[in-house]
Amino acid sequence: MAKYAIGVDYGTLSGRALLVDVKTGEELATSVLDYPHSVMDEKLPSGKTLGADWALQHPQDYIDVLTITIPAVIKESKVDPADIIGLGIDFTACTVMPTKNNGTPLCFMDEYKDEPHAYVKLWKHHAAQAQATKLNKIAEDMNQEWLALYGGKVSSEWAIPKVWQVLDEAPEIYDEADRFIEAADWVTWQLCGKEIRNSCCAGYKGMWNKTMGFPSNEFFKALDPRLENVIDDKFSRDIMPLGTKAGEVNEKFAALTGLKAGTAVAVPIIDAHVFVPAVGITKPGEMLAIMGTSTCHMLLSDEEVKVPGISGVVADGILPGLYAYEAGQCCVGDHFQWFIDNCLPKSYYDDAEAQGLNIHKYLRQKCESKKPGESGLVALDWWNGNRSVLVDADLSGMLLGMTLQTKPEDIYRALIEATAYGTRMIVEVFKDNGVDVNSFYAAGGISQKDPMTMQIYADVINMPIKIADCAQGGALGSAIYGACAAGADKGGYDSLYDGAAALGKVKDKIYYPNPENVEVYNKLFEEYKILHDYFGRGENDVMKRLKAIRTK
Repeated sequence: MAKYAIGVDYGTLSGRALLVDVKTGEELATSVLDYPHSVMDEKLPSGKTLGADWALQHPQDYIDVLTITIPAVIKESKVDPADIIGLGIDFTACTVMPTKNNGTPLCFMDEYKDEPHAYVKLWKHHAAQAQATKLNKIAEDMNQEWLALYGGKVSSEWAIPKVWQVLDEAPEIYDEADRFIEAADWVTWQLCGKEIRNSCCAGYKGMWNKTMGFPSNEFFKALDPRLENVIDDKFSRDIMPLGTKAGEVNEKFAALTGLKAGTAVAVPIIDAHVFVPAVGITKPGEMLAIMGTSTCHMLLSDEEVKVPGISGVVADGILPGLYAYEAGQCCVGDHFQWFIDNCLPKSYYDDAEAQGLNIHKYLRQKCESKKPGESGLVALDWWNGNRSVLVDADLSGMLLGMTLQTKPEDIYRALIEATAYGTRMIVEVFKDNGVDVNSFYAAGGISQKDPMTMQIYADVINMPIKIADCAQGGALGSAIYGACAAGADKGGYDSLYDGAAALGKVKDKIYYPNPENVEVYNKLFEEYKILHDYFGRGENDVMKRLKAIRTK
């Protein structure tokens, strides 16, 4: 009798479920729900205006994903729910919310529906940069050993800066919150009826280390005396490892989803990290870029090395027995969409419509006829700040070399190239610090839909690029974790390595670097590096000064 697993992938704008056969890897059904509240970066549902660099979400959207997409894939596949052995979940991170002890989000409570700090702070909420800056200074002054494992800086995207922002700006919300919890863990809590904390989010976004645990209470007291016991009071030291079972679907969510009560639920994982087994990566030196609204770069190694400017290295952070490194760029697909939404003349839309093309494909066709360097442009990919290797949300984008002959497609291609340069910068920092990058894989929407961009990346990083063979790679990865949570006795797997080997896959198509293009991009990358260091490492802080003037 065939057995199945469901993976639920929570992204920035939508959630999706995928149902797969755990032995053959056949994908039987998928369902996607765009979040009804989307990303709230301008105002709350009440109409209350948000400040600069805010990005919130509504937790009801996460429940809707479960209650809409899971019944949809069960119905489409015609699979007997009794044969669905496991459920896995991945989520953007750090995406953190305040709740009561029973799991009720504060924004569900009538008295807090108009309070921004009562909502979920999405991963790309950057309004806690002031707290992150102070945290990093104090950690350096106190010679905190753990800081080097995160590239020497904690990001404003992480849990403690966001929670500290709540304490600074809405202390009543901080006091009212019994728990601050990652959305991944909160959804799992709802499904299973018990609070859990996963090692992936805790390790990469919560400053937890498998050997050292969390930073000391003395460190948190140095940040703010009110934070001295924040881990014990608002978080948890009971951290669950990946590849294990968090619990089982309870009666409430069995009724809401159509799953059987008692179905195994995996310990959740960050959305980028879950792609690694989905492409079959199990060895050191293999890097995966998950390319969507942002890009995360995952790299396995058998050594723990302190690499400056990365997002973190965590033991067993993806697969047991290996160290998993994370780096990233926080503006990639967002970067391209910004340009299309704000910078195209009406004539381009008219031409695209006349040719029966969507605007992205129309622009790509115009770009494809261009040669590297032909436009005379170079850009910095910091429209949403820099995650790696500068770790500074206060940086902003830049475009250099425009003339009266510059066309929109020139700018569009330059923005794509800028993100490729950013990826190369990350690769070079790893190599320069003794961490091998021997092969390169790509997953996510851009890798599936944009051959031109993938060829540019291959040329810029001068490495062949293999592509994930699944349109919903995050959901497939989560399904693998779900199958492992169920275990071999139930028809799944006892090892994540076995699950990845059986179900992970890549396309036959490989993007190989073009030597002629590589030569030009090497020269352009050198210009990018000069600008990167000049504007990003303190020699000219004009971006920050401009941002301060705007804020004032």
